[in-house]
Amino acid sequence: MTGGAGSRALESIRNYVLLTPEIGTAGQPRRDQFEHISTAGFETVFNIAMPEHPDSIDDEGRLVTELGMNYLHLPVPFDNPAADHARQFCALLDAQQGRRLFVHCIMNYRVSAFMYLYLKWQRGFSEQRARSPIFDKWQVEAQWQAILQLDAEALHLSRN
Repeated sequence: MTGGAGSRALESIRNYVLLTPEIGTAGQPRRDQFEHISTAGFETVFNIAMPEHPDSIDDEGRLVTELGMNYLHLPVPFDNPAADHARQFCALLDAQQGRRLFVHCIMNYRVSAFMYLYLKWQRGFSEQRARSPIFDKWQVEAQWQAILQLDAEALHLSRN
């Protein structure tokens, strides 16, 4: 779905960005917004937020699957991300190729960092094209600056 009320509904999700035609990223959607995600044609919801965050939804997996979408959850601590989290993220994303993905965390910061690595090193995007506009509003902390320095070898990636 493009344009119109559906597009406005997605844009009402915290920090929503359509990063590529098949990948939308955002902060934590509200319960009622998952129906908009489904209606927009996303087939998989991939959540990398920590489940104990006050904004997370306890039964998000059930909610998503009841709407007919696949659900993936890889909890990544915001204050302690590791190269292994980035490797797992890239592997899970690769396994979803050919599907429309909605990837979120709480603010779209973790997702933006991991998507940058994936798009740059696995999909061969230029730095500028791989970079989410979320970086314009995020003061990137030192632990995330270190993650952003990972390369294809550190991520165990080989371009498709």
